[in-house]
Amino acid sequence: MSENNGFKSFFIRGLIIIMTAIVFLFMGGALTLGILSVTNKVSPSDLLKGNITNEEVLLKNFNSAISRIVEKVTPSVVNISVTVQMQDIFGQIYEQEGIGSGVIYTEDGYIITNDHVAGDAEKLMVTLYDGSNYPAELVGADEKTDVAVIKIKANGLRAANFYSKDDIKVGDIVIAVGSPYGLDQTVTMGVISAKGRDITIPVNLIQTDAAINPGNSGGPLVNSNGEVIGINTLAATGTSIGFAIPGNTVVNIAKQIIEYGRARIPYMGVEMAESTTDVIGVYINSVIQGYPAEKAGIKAGDVIVEMDGVKVSNPYELFAQILKHDIGDEVTVKLYRNGEYLTVTLKLVEAPAT
Repeated sequence: MSENNGFKSFFIRGLIIIMTAIVFLFMGGALTLGILSVTNKVSPSDLLKGNITNEEVLLKNFNSAISRIVEKVTPSVVNISVTVQMQDIFGQIYEQEGIGSGVIYTEDGYIITNDHVAGDAEKLMVTLYDGSNYPAELVGADEKTDVAVIKIKANGLRAANFYSKDDIKVGDIVIAVGSPYGLDQTVTMGVISAKGRDITIPVNLIQTDAAINPGNSGGPLVNSNGEVIGINTLAATGTSIGFAIPGNTVVNIAKQIIEYGRARIPYMGVEMAESTTDVIGVYINSVIQGYPAEKAGIKAGDVIVEMDGVKVSNPYELFAQILKHDIGDEVTVKLYRNGEYLTVTLKLVEAPAT
């Protein structure tokens, strides 16, 4: 009798364990199904039926990600209407209107754009994402880097996030936002096609195949996190290639313009060219007397190969490294001379007005 009771007790306990395990498995499966449904934005029934393929899930996720980036950045992008004075062949002065784009830099109304958009403007009108209009004033502009800052009287604006590191890669997905041909808040997408391009300004430009057209100038080029990695500046005529000024250069110049009303360009005091020797770097044609390079012992014929540990292969790359600094910053320069490498330090000064 006791043996039968023991068997029944053992059987009941086993049954309870099995049922408990089934309940937990069911709950775990339901939870997993729910998570997958929310993550992939599909119904549980579609997942169970197998109506959603891996390719469709990837496309849905990619589409959602791009939409989130656009929603994040567009409130920080503005349209800029520009009025400039022109002179015809008879010497008559007339007004001409133009368009451009800009990026909100601070919540209290500072906006970054291009020098060629706002630098010579007589009148500036900014249209925000919500359609409101504000007259703007030019704070300052720098022709060399094609960066300008304008200001509107407004507060509580959505400032963009700028990405100022050098680790962007060729092939990274990017999005351009602006007002091509006056079409506000136009979004185009592509990839970084190349880096370090020296086209019309002495800055290491970012090359992209995201469509950039007249009116896009001054608008942002953003990464997959919605951060501004560059300011669109020009497009190659008749091609799908566009160029943007890197974010670190833009931010440094904008800070100087806001603080001083102009860009204070750091300067070493050398005349340089690409190296035609076996050593890759920047060839020093001459050293200007009384400036930091001469004081540090740099000589004509030297080849600069690094600045602050970053390799440079042409004058534009060296200038880009200089632009990351402020007046008074001390930098380390590695150079090649007569079969050996030397390292010197120097303190940057402000470039002469010429």
